Amino acid sequence: MATLTPPAAGETADVLVLQHTLEDTPGYLATWLDAVGARWDVFCAEAGEAYPASVAGYRALAVLGGEWSANDDRPSLRHAEALMREADALGIPVIGHCLGGQLLARALGGQVARLPQPEVGWLPIEHDGSASARAWLGDDRRPVVYQWHYDGVVALPAGAVVLASSPACAVQAYALGPHLGMQFHVEITPLKIETWLADPGAVYPGAIDRCPDTVQPPEVMQAATQRHQAASYRLADRIYAQWRQRWRAR
Repeated sequence: MATLTPPAAGETADVLVLQHTLEDTPGYLATWLDAVGARWDVFCAEAGEAYPASVAGYRALAVLGGEWSANDDRPSLRHAEALMREADALGIPVIGHCLGGQLLARALGGQVARLPQPEVGWLPIEHDGSASARAWLGDDRRPVVYQWHYDGVVALPAGAVVLASSPACAVQAYALGPHLGMQFHVEITPLKIETWLADPGAVYPGAIDRCPDTVQPPEVMQAATQRHQAASYRLADRIYAQWRQRWRAR
């Protein structure tokens, strides 16, 4: 177990962070949690760290992304879904990033599938202008966010509301009670992007040629990072602050 801002003796951390793969780290989420003085634990499945048996002692749950599919037959993914269902039953707010947002949908009754068109790079989404969308995502109706996904949520859990979409992905963000699922990577940092581009996987090169409108080559993505990273941090600040308002009281 790794605890970045450790709790005092005898206390449980505020936030549980589930990390699936080595390369998909907490990124800006870590920076933000430390900045607000939150105590948090992170467990990485690919590093061999077993997820906790229960989320009951925490105030909030964050689930990161990763190159795996939400539909993969991996015990750690099913464990994450079980923790999300427990969090939902206990009123503990869950925030899901990319794969994490897909797992949240699956855990609560939705479905995830391969999309016809992947999205990789800095791309716009559009939110619906509703009060809930503005609360989570702000007044900019077409923010540019960072994407790297081939799958997406194709059926939402009962009661979930879509907040934002894109032409290639109908569910870019959704809310369900105190929970938020995102298809995009609001925790992204330039270091994470460089790490992913150093080992982008076998699908990415072909996707650049097949889907030039939604999959950016490295040089385009890196130039776009210079233009859009600061706004991404501001959006993350807003989203994480809204999530924090929902954390369970001690």
